[in-house]
Amino acid sequence: MDEESNVSSTNEPSDLSDPERHLPPHHNPLPEITDVDLPEKPIAQADFERVQSSDEFVQLRRKFRNFAFPMTLVFIFWYFLYVLLSTYAVGFMSIPLIGYINVGMAMGLAQFATTFGITWLYVRHANRNLDPLAAQLRDDLEGGTHHANG
Repeated sequence: MDEESNVSSTNEPSDLSDPERHLPPHHNPLPEITDVDLPEKPIAQADFERVQSSDEFVQLRRKFRNFAFPMTLVFIFWYFLYVLLSTYAVGFMSIPLIGYINVGMAMGLAQFATTFGITWLYVRHANRNLDPLAAQLRDDLEGGTHHANG
């Protein structure tokens, strides 16, 4: 039996190596950009500079930096601690904890958990503290009404 006889529909192309053969002929996975998505008028350079020098923008940057920089330093310290212990404290990292799981494995898996935890904390921080300020600044620039998450 040849490969083409496995195609169940005449709408599908006969080339079975095409990964998109199951999609409709005019499928476009990306949304169309319309005039609704664009601001009413171009934003002047002076307006950008006015917003950048505003107290709200300074507050937005401060709130971002007060979260991002300490969290980055903590994670870098934690990562290098793991790497250095793996290199220079092999005996410590080899201590069994549960079955075949040792300290090194537990710390390695904790790296993944820490990454997901930091991501969750950042999203929560951004939703609560950064997005409302950013939406306010965007609204000021574009002269429309926007929501914190859009």
